[in-house]
Amino acid sequence: MHNDVILEIAQLRKTYESGHRALDGLSLSVRKGTIFGFLGLNGAGKTTTIRILAGLNSKDSGTVKLFGKEIDEHDYDHKQQVGFVLDDPLYFEWMSAGEYLRFVGTMYDLSLPDIEHRTTDLLEFFDLTAKGDDPIETYSTGMKKKISLAAAIIHKPQLIVLDEPLEGIDALAASSIKESLKIMAAGGTTIFITSHVLDTVEKLCDEVAIIHQGKVLLQCMTSEIRSQAKGVLGNETYASLEELFVDLVSDRVKKKHLSWL
Repeated sequence: MHNDVILEIAQLRKTYESGHRALDGLSLSVRKGTIFGFLGLNGAGKTTTIRILAGLNSKDSGTVKLFGKEIDEHDYDHKQQVGFVLDDPLYFEWMSAGEYLRFVGTMYDLSLPDIEHRTTDLLEFFDLTAKGDDPIETYSTGMKKKISLAAAIIHKPQLIVLDEPLEGIDALAASSIKESLKIMAAGGTTIFITSHVLDTVEKLCDEVAIIHQGKVLLQCMTSEIRSQAKGVLGNETYASLEELFVDLVSDRVKKKHLSWL
């Protein structure tokens, strides 16, 4: 593994008891300090991959290395260096934002002065100071996303893993979160993000991987994706990442047309 690779996944496989094969030899690598976009249709294997990274799902085979060390679902040491925002975050919604962040800081065994300092800073950073004493259950979806992200970074992780952090929120909240991610990446934090908003991914991410049916079809720098795709698909030009993505996966997905249209 190269010294600048912070996450390396090789030949990862996972089949659920239902028989659904979620991951079928998935391989990718993520370099330190990048914003990495992990793209795919619903059911492509994105959330399964993230749940394996978080230790919530077991893998059938393959390897996952974080910071050069191979991990599995029983290894929790790496979580001191990783922050997660999962697709369905859980909160103690009767808590206020400040109380919740202090609780999370305690779980990471931070000192009380650090907890207080970081809680105050995070509430201000995410424009939540005015609502910091209100119960989380009263927050909008966008505010809850911000709290999830604040809780994920209170322990200063080297890697942040985000599953659809922009899903279901308004443009202003999305803009605030994207700007926050850019600031963190500029400070050296690595960000691994899934999103269905392809235009956002193209503008935000340094590098992308497109996954389909549990395999990576294409991984490259965002700035090079059109030239890379030319070799894979034979198309000369693409106007957008969305156009490329549709072209890449459409011939692998057989859709039945509605007979009455």
